[in-house]
Order: sequence, then structure tokens, then C-alpha cells
Amino acid sequence: MKNSAVLHPDRIPGHDGGPLTHQASLLDEPLFWPGHLYSCVHSEETEELLFGADYDAAGEFQRRLWERAEWPTFTVPLAADHRLHVVYRTFADDTGTDYLLHHPDWDQAELLARDDGHFMGPGLSWSELEAAAGNALPGGSTTDAHARLLLLLPAFGDHAVPDDAVDSLATALRARTSVEEPQTLAAALLENQGAPGPAHWTTVTHGFPVNDGEYSFRNPAKRFALSADRLARVATALAP
Repeated sequence: MKNSAVLHPDRIPGHDGGPLTHQASLLDEPLFWPGHLYSCVHSEETEELLFGADYDAAGEFQRRLWERAEWPTFTVPLAADHRLHVVYRTFADDTGTDYLLHHPDWDQAELLARDDGHFMGPGLSWSELEAAAGNALPGGSTTDAHARLLLLLPAFGDHAVPDDAVDSLATALRARTSVEEPQTLAAALLENQGAPGPAHWTTVTHGFPVNDGEYSFRNPAKRFALSADRLARVATALAP
């Protein structure tokens, strides 16, 4: 069994701030999810589907979450000791959610996506998201594929979602939230996706997946992109 301090670190190399605190119990709270998925909302109709009658209660839940001194952190283990960390950055003037990929042998974690007023991403294709959600590896914040799918959803962006993606997301919403129309909401969330929007993924030129997202660290055409060797190791870690 993995050491808890390894899978749930109190700091992540290359990521300043904290203290990080393992908050797996939040994933069992239906009021957590409307706020977590809010950046995937692009219309009033979708907002109503997501929040429903829980609008005020979910808003209050999120307000208390962002006022914490500690930084709630969640972990999704991947193959070969890689892990995805989702960190709620509760700085008073710079709140946001960071999606980081790390391995114990790396000097620093790779920031894949940032969900805040200065959003960056997407960091995951649909196949990478689905693989991470469904790998059932133990030791993270949850082995539940539905919770993992929703947890990582804001970091995803992909024009080529398969036909069964709506059903997969609707099943997760039905299992973990109290939304009244999960199928309709799932279709709406996948239409525009997270704050950076969808991106086209390709492996043709580089030999590993990259995308054309305007704000993506995995778009090699951008000056802020990860270097080629770092893009390659990210792709290897996330390979379905």
C-alpha cells in the first residue's frame, strides 16, 4: 500500500501555497459539485440545470469553502506511480482550482490546467479523462469513477467526444449530485465544456497528444507551452 504522505502530500513540488489538506469527504457532498462544475456553464439555462433549487445552499457552501485557511486537495492515482492533484487555491485575492500532474521522481509537478479568472487549459482529452476516472487504482481521494469524472471535468476540453460521453457524464451526475435532469445537463456541459472550451487533439506531428487550445500548456505553438520533453512525459503519464 502506498504511503499516505506520498499520495496525499502536504506540499507539491513546484506548486507554492497551502497548507494542503486531504478533503475526500467533500466529494460525498452534493452541494460541492455545482460550484466545482460552474466554469463549465455557459448559459443561464445550463446554470439553472446545474443548481436548480440548491442555488442558495450551493452558493453558501462554496463561499465557506473558499474562506478556509487550508487548501482542500484531492488526488487521483495513475499508472506507474503518477498522480493527478486537484488543489483548491484559497488565497483571498486569487482563488482558483489547479490541476497538477506529478511523479515522485520529478523535480516539480506539471500544471495542466487552472480554473479561475485567468483560466488555462484544456489539460485533458476525453480519452485521458475517462481513463483517469475509471482506472480504479486505490489510495487516492476516491476510487469512485463518477466522482473522479466530475472532479477532473473542468480540466478537460476536446472537440472529438464520443457518442456515449453524454451517457457517461449523465450517469456520474445522477450518482453524485442532486440535479433533476442529468441527461440534459450532461449534454449542455459537453457542448461548450470548461472555461477554455474544446480543443482539437492530434499526435500526427509530435508522436504524442497535443492540442490547439488558445490557453493550453499542451499546445506547443504557444510561448507558454511545456517543453517537448515535458509534453512527452505528460502524455505518457496520462496515456489511456
